[in-house]
Amino acid sequence: MQDVGAWALLPVVTILVVAVATRRTLFAMLCGTIVGAVLLGGWAFFDSWVEYLGTAMADATLQWLVLVVVLFGILITLFERSGAVSEFASWTERFVNSRRKSLVLSFVLSVVLFVDDYLNVLTVGTSMKSVTDRYRVPRSQLGTIMKMTAAPIAVIVPFSTWALFFSGLLEAQGVTVDGSGFGAYLQAIPYIFFGWIAIIIAILLSIGAFPKLGSLKKDIRRAEEIGDVFPAGTSDEEREAEGGLPLQPEIVEIAEIGIQGDDGTLAVASPVAVATRASSIATPRPYNFLVPIVVMIAVTILTEVDVLKGTVAALIVAIIMYVAQRRMRIREVFDAAFAGVGSMMFVIVLTALAFMVQHMNIDLALADFVIASTQPYMSGALLPAVVFLVCGVYAYATGSFWDLAAVITPIVIPLAFAMDVDPIIAAAAVFSGAALGSTTCLYGDGIILASRSTGIKPLTLMSAILPYAGIAAGLSFVLYLIVGFVSQ
Repeated sequence: MQDVGAWALLPVVTILVVAVATRRTLFAMLCGTIVGAVLLGGWAFFDSWVEYLGTAMADATLQWLVLVVVLFGILITLFERSGAVSEFASWTERFVNSRRKSLVLSFVLSVVLFVDDYLNVLTVGTSMKSVTDRYRVPRSQLGTIMKMTAAPIAVIVPFSTWALFFSGLLEAQGVTVDGSGFGAYLQAIPYIFFGWIAIIIAILLSIGAFPKLGSLKKDIRRAEEIGDVFPAGTSDEEREAEGGLPLQPEIVEIAEIGIQGDDGTLAVASPVAVATRASSIATPRPYNFLVPIVVMIAVTILTEVDVLKGTVAALIVAIIMYVAQRRMRIREVFDAAFAGVGSMMFVIVLTALAFMVQHMNIDLALADFVIASTQPYMSGALLPAVVFLVCGVYAYATGSFWDLAAVITPIVIPLAFAMDVDPIIAAAAVFSGAALGSTTCLYGDGIILASRSTGIKPLTLMSAILPYAGIAAGLSFVLYLIVGFVSQ
């Protein structure tokens, strides 16, 4: 470990500055890893860079994540090529006939898929983007509702991958209720303020009761005016690759014909919608999409929240169903599998670079610098608020969420005991900070996967989310201040 003080912030600052300046997340991540390699390796920075690449690739968590992402890429491709997604979209027309209902359904699905945030964003984005496209909902708005729900719902529902992991951290630190860390986690749930507030904002945003802010406001106006659900600057090639059509004046005119929804919004309003409506199936069979998803959720829960086993089970069921119905031949299944792996290469490379940054931050002692910088301001009453702030900023800056909790919790819990602060409240502040980082971090796996499923760039999605997550974070900080002072 190499303590370089404030210089430890340089790789993270480089990533954020380059990403905003170039709007190219992959290039920004590469620049950040190079800066980190220079700080750690000096003139031998190339050898250092290669070493950290090897360390990242050897990380068991990265290997697990890559395997899940690849399998889900295959599953998504099977959904698309078998027509399962388009049939599901056609089926939803029975219940969804307006913009508001398409967003509410997206939110409801995000809540239902509480088991894991990866499963959440990949499934909701894949299944709902063709539905929301039909009602001129920009992809960034769909992504914002997804991300403002995914990690927050996973952190406040006790039967999720997040809850089980954090319960184990509490038990390891001796924080238990009735002898178990799970019991302590149940008591912490009311104090995970960011999770609750983020979900409330997502609900309000989905029903149109929350103000449109920042870049999302521009995206919504653009979608309403010209029917383009993609951000400005999206090329025709990128639009076609994500299920859209080239934005041409004559297509927009056709899209503007539309139909009237129950809240006064136009349906069939985007270029994508024209194609979707034209290909609607007279008697859609939604079970071709829903059955594999239900199997995934069920197996995940029954195998002690093992998302990998759930994804494998869903993949097997989907293949059997589509081959038995003669929707796909075996050769087409293999072709789809190869295409699915290829579709996730950007995600895999970006995630590998993100893990490199995480390992570099550990060796640069970034966490130690942040903690040392904030310790003078810590007191019993301020501890929950300061812990939330430090964890949120650190998680956002580094893309480290569960790792953050694993590193910070053993520091915070003894500190809470020493300052006579309820350790459950202090731990809840850590978990809230981790959820905040997962919801907002440009190069966090949550944003990367959500951007992949919605077909927009990570920077675009992060820019849309930040104002809403910032409001939730600010309110959470105030609540932790109040709780801290009241509990003293």
